[in-house]
Amino acid sequence: MIAGAPALAADLTLSIKTPSGEPVKDAVISFRPAGGAPAPKAQGPYVMIQQDIQFHPFVLIVPLGADVNFPNRDKVRHHVYSFSAAKRFELKLYGHDETRTVHFDKAGVVALGCNIHDSMSAFIDVVDTPYVAKSDDQGEAVLNDLPAGPGTLVLWQPYLKAPRNEQVHAVTIEGSARQAYVMDLRAPPAPMTMTMPMGQ
Repeated sequence: MIAGAPALAADLTLSIKTPSGEPVKDAVISFRPAGGAPAPKAQGPYVMIQQDIQFHPFVLIVPLGADVNFPNRDKVRHHVYSFSAAKRFELKLYGHDETRTVHFDKAGVVALGCNIHDSMSAFIDVVDTPYVAKSDDQGEAVLNDLPAGPGTLVLWQPYLKAPRNEQVHAVTIEGSARQAYVMDLRAPPAPMTMTMPMGQ
């Protein structure tokens, strides 16, 4: 590389599997350069749909400062809430084809539930870096246009057996590359009743 020339951007392709070789989907992979990451740009709209008594998608990535719409496509009413430190909120009962919007102003993982339907769960990962991707059904993800140099790679998945459900790796980006990681997952939890007083 010529002295004084800008560092070339690189792509990092990741393959994530369980110890038995099964692909891991819905893992969020984020990279933070040692010198700091630029603020991510909103490219919404960002939507967490309620349909067939489920949230869609199961894991949604949004940038810090994003507004997320919560449309109800079911014939029944939903009461969406989160107790998470990154965003505590409640969307009181609303019905078919109604939408509510929540502003996410703190980075972190926000776990969602429905006060009426205990089987409904999902996660919103509010990120403060533009270098982020989510693994697909084959456990594959690609981080694009990473700056060369050292940084931290964080892998998060809601059922990962690790503190905060995440792995943290020190990496150095030196050019486009492919990397494999292993995630040991626990079984999804059985539906639990988490009743929230309607008046709050």
